[in-house]
Amino acid sequence: MTTLLTYKVNTNMIILRTIKFLSQTTKNMANIWIVGPSQMNILPLFSTYMYIYIAIFLSLCYSANAQLQDNNNSSKFNTFTVSSITYATTELKPYDWRYIKVDIPPWFASMSIALESDVDIDLKRVRMPLKSTLPMICIREGSPPLPDVYNTSLTELDLGDFVNGSFGGAQNLQVTGKCYLMQRNISLQLTNEQISPGVWYFGLFNGIGPMRTQSKMINRGSGYYFGGIVSVEGCTTSMMLGQFCNQTTEPLMCTRSYNLSGSGHNNRPRDQMAGNVISCRSSDAVTCHEDAGPKIYSLNLLEMAEKLTVTASDVQINQTDSLNHPSNMTIMCYARQGALPSKVVHDYSRNIYAAPLVIEAPRLGFWYILVDLVNLTDEVERVQGNKIKICYSLGFDVVQCPVDKAGSRCSWERYDVQTVLKRSPSPSAPFESFYLPISNKVSPHSANFPLEPLLSNGASGISDDISWTYFLIDIPSGAAGGNIHVHLSSDAKLNYEIYAKFGGLPTLNSWDYFYANRTSSSSGSMFFKLYDSSEKTLSFYILYVRGGIWSFGLRHSNPSSNTSTSPTTMSISLERCPEKCSSHGSCQSDVDASGLTLYSYCSCDRNHGGFDCSVELVSHRAHVWQSISLIASNAAAVLPAYWALRNKAFAEWVLFTSSGISSALYHACDVGTWCALTFHVLQFMDFWLSFMAVVSTFIYLTTINETSKRTIYTIIAILTALMAETGPTRSSNIVLVLVIGVSALLVGWLIEFSSHRRSFSFSSEFYLNWRIRWQSMKAWTVNLIKTIIKRFRWGFILAGFVALAMAAISWTRENSQTYWFWHSAWHVSIYTSSFLFLCSKANIVNCEDGRQSEVNYQLARQNSFTNGEQRVEDRQP
Repeated sequence: MTTLLTYKVNTNMIILRTIKFLSQTTKNMANIWIVGPSQMNILPLFSTYMYIYIAIFLSLCYSANAQLQDNNNSSKFNTFTVSSITYATTELKPYDWRYIKVDIPPWFASMSIALESDVDIDLKRVRMPLKSTLPMICIREGSPPLPDVYNTSLTELDLGDFVNGSFGGAQNLQVTGKCYLMQRNISLQLTNEQISPGVWYFGLFNGIGPMRTQSKMINRGSGYYFGGIVSVEGCTTSMMLGQFCNQTTEPLMCTRSYNLSGSGHNNRPRDQMAGNVISCRSSDAVTCHEDAGPKIYSLNLLEMAEKLTVTASDVQINQTDSLNHPSNMTIMCYARQGALPSKVVHDYSRNIYAAPLVIEAPRLGFWYILVDLVNLTDEVERVQGNKIKICYSLGFDVVQCPVDKAGSRCSWERYDVQTVLKRSPSPSAPFESFYLPISNKVSPHSANFPLEPLLSNGASGISDDISWTYFLIDIPSGAAGGNIHVHLSSDAKLNYEIYAKFGGLPTLNSWDYFYANRTSSSSGSMFFKLYDSSEKTLSFYILYVRGGIWSFGLRHSNPSSNTSTSPTTMSISLERCPEKCSSHGSCQSDVDASGLTLYSYCSCDRNHGGFDCSVELVSHRAHVWQSISLIASNAAAVLPAYWALRNKAFAEWVLFTSSGISSALYHACDVGTWCALTFHVLQFMDFWLSFMAVVSTFIYLTTINETSKRTIYTIIAILTALMAETGPTRSSNIVLVLVIGVSALLVGWLIEFSSHRRSFSFSSEFYLNWRIRWQSMKAWTVNLIKTIIKRFRWGFILAGFVALAMAAISWTRENSQTYWFWHSAWHVSIYTSSFLFLCSKANIVNCEDGRQSEVNYQLARQNSFTNGEQRVEDRQP
């Protein structure tokens, strides 16, 4: 494909250059005609035309060649683009995440994903204890990945690297998942030889762990941007599979048989049971291998089955019977559900020449079976000749029980369940439901149903002491972000083992999740969470369950041999958030990037974290002290408010007082103590008044009239209100507020300077005599420096900058663990710096005469003179 792309690019470049040369030559010819045609030489012009024709001819040849190779390539691989989705550049803030959903059809060839980001991580220097704070991408089949299920340790997380743009270990991703560290450029291609069709989810996380769901006012850390393209290639025909759709698969033709006691092949097992057998065959009654090439067959299993058996009978070598066949000849059969099998990657394998391949409780969906001949020894070649032709008859039998029965002898009970939607009190947790068995043995009005009337027993003449009872649940595909909750309770000791399996009936040898007792369960699995496990109670969740058919099997003793009289109740439900976020958070819902899958997550309070808010990040005693620190630290606002009131700066007094009060109320609500108003209103008031208080400190340092001051305050109020509403917690707001404050200070000084120095006039000698000009400029500069020095109390200025530096250090040191301490220090230091800057303002001094500028006072004194005193002064010489 790269070569063809290069041909196309070169062809286009030749055409473009040819057109450019042609236009330039035409232009030159026009110029020549204007000069005069009689002066033009005909030979160079003829050579130019020949060059143009040759270039056009070569470009057309290249284009035709590239098109021909492209057509040959398409016919060779038989692939086409099913879908191609481009994801716009998106920002992931600290502890933020996104899900990408990809639907893969059964006839797909490969799926490619290419991501670009601004992540700059040196993988060689990454230490494993720090991986919880690093960005990563996780992959899971069927439902969204959830890499931070483990509460305190992430050592069991499968964290690998991309190798050569390929992907390994694609099996069992439904119950495990796989994660990689995010890189600047990621190119990943998954073929139908690696993964199965269906729904796949890619999760991008900027930090994982319990703190990802903790409610935080401000998340400290670096974000990153990502964008990419996800494309799916498909095969033009359903019978061609493989990465390049160059492997032929033969679909099996099946017929249903209800007589299990009839004749069959010699190697096929005969079971006495009350089920049905579906016999499947290929189009050829006899399969022959002349070149020892493998044969691939496909079988679509649509209903629950107890057994899938593959047999090889009537084996012949060069059309001779099997009496003299060597015993070490091998006909290997490899079976895999959902994807093409190979000698390396497969679900089941067996030498079907020696014994049939038996798959107990196969999963629903497409099964691909590869049959290959191996170990053709020299003895076979010597006896039969150099040319070997091996023929045999393949048999595929699917054993199914009636719709209400299950087990190897179809003697155990199987129940389909009906879905009953819950009336969710919270709109953020929709589509919750519970499941009831479809049977007249239990009441349809309660989510908890008695278990004993539904249990299987050994009344069918079977002497087994252990029985199984199955419940089949259909999870909608759009509810892949939900959680299955199974609960059992009794007044006596529970004697049940529970096994769960997706797409098939669970057995002791085939299951996805299980619970046998308190010491033997799937509690170490990433998506299995056990709660309240005791001798009398059992409660567990399957997290972010995959959409489709789930089967739950209860392994128990026969009711006839069970002496317990205590009833057992069972409930199966689909919940949005496990354990209702442990009463330490609220359940929130969102959709993936495609908008087709709804998933839920817990938004925990300030003291808890984890996917279910069960991890205590802050103890109760520590929470009390942290709350006191965050609220009481706002008392530092009394310092600038007192100074403003003392100097009759009432506007500044109102701002600092209201800023301290609103910040205390906001943090009281943020830590869960008391909310006077809604959280959004308190957050807006806190940040807006804080911004205004900081800027007012700069304005106070100027000496301008009230009209100018009101104008500046109005403009600043609008700007800071927009900042507080659109993004109050942005770290860049600190810099913006300082820039606005410094700008207001400069504007105020400019207004003050222009009001005192309305005009500048210099004599003619100032322009003509450079000595006078230099002395005047020197005197003006010295006077300006003296004015600035005497305008401020520089000790307070220095202390104010020290307090401001402490505030900056506190801001940079804030993180999720020490937020309460450093943010309290931020309150104290920022209000203290404002107080010190307010104290630094001195009386304005006119350095030209060394007197204070008390113009208003002198005017008032002159106006207070009596008319008689004024006339006496006027008479004095």
